[in-house]
Amino acid sequence: MSTLWPKILVIGKNGQIGWELQRTLAPLGQIVALDYPEIDLANPDSIRSKVHDIKPSLIVNAAAYTAVDKAEEEPELAMAVNGTAPGILAEEAQKIGAFLVHYSTDYVFDGTKTTPYTEEDEPNPINVYGATKLAGEKAIQAVNPNHLIFRTSWVYGLRGKNFLLTMLRLAKERNEIRVVDDQIGSPTWCRMVAEATALIMVQGKTPVIDKSGLYHLTAGGQTSWYGFAKSILYFKTDINTEIIPIKTCEYLTKSNRPLYSVLDNKKLQCGFNIKILDWKKSLEKVLNNN
Repeated sequence: MSTLWPKILVIGKNGQIGWELQRTLAPLGQIVALDYPEIDLANPDSIRSKVHDIKPSLIVNAAAYTAVDKAEEEPELAMAVNGTAPGILAEEAQKIGAFLVHYSTDYVFDGTKTTPYTEEDEPNPINVYGATKLAGEKAIQAVNPNHLIFRTSWVYGLRGKNFLLTMLRLAKERNEIRVVDDQIGSPTWCRMVAEATALIMVQGKTPVIDKSGLYHLTAGGQTSWYGFAKSILYFKTDINTEIIPIKTCEYLTKSNRPLYSVLDNKKLQCGFNIKILDWKKSLEKVLNNN
């Protein structure tokens, strides 16, 4: 067993990224994986006591309040989990000399750009979810310099709740599916996020600390939800459901979504010398190898 990171606390073990992290980080140290109710991110005392008891050398927070529409109805809970909890984790990490990895979102941006957002672009969230995730970024940055914040986007995989699984289910139930074609982003496989995280953390504590900061960790390329859906069914040749493109205004939701939220990932690829696959190549791997 490597002692690169003697004890690794993974929070959100049942989530898409958290579940994958337990496998990818296992060679780097002893994994302690938690989720609600073992740790309650809405309860500061629960966070502090768990970190104090476990005393990890690395904390990886893959937990979040991710129900974008429901967050409009539960802003306090979303803020507690997404905004306040990361700051508490940063405080506790600093107390024990642990390094903190945290995941954020493309929804911190308003979507008014037409070229990929860089880490230097000013966030301007247009929904509660994005606002709470931005608050979490700022809370970490204000407290603990030893951190990595990875913004990711349109996360999917073969377990949990996500667009890929929804499309596969609907395609078996319906002859046609109406999908928004004017929101543009980068579908990102949860396993790729976890593998990239491990490739970065294996570089060692000092190099990682030296490169602390904010990075965009998403698949390469861009598409619309409609394009994503078409590609999913392209690789699933046994399904003949028709995908019909519609505008955002034809698909009403409780929260606003950015029309363009593609993230530029060059800083991460260059800074840590890792290569990120294009979204379509990742999707092909997911659907052909599983």
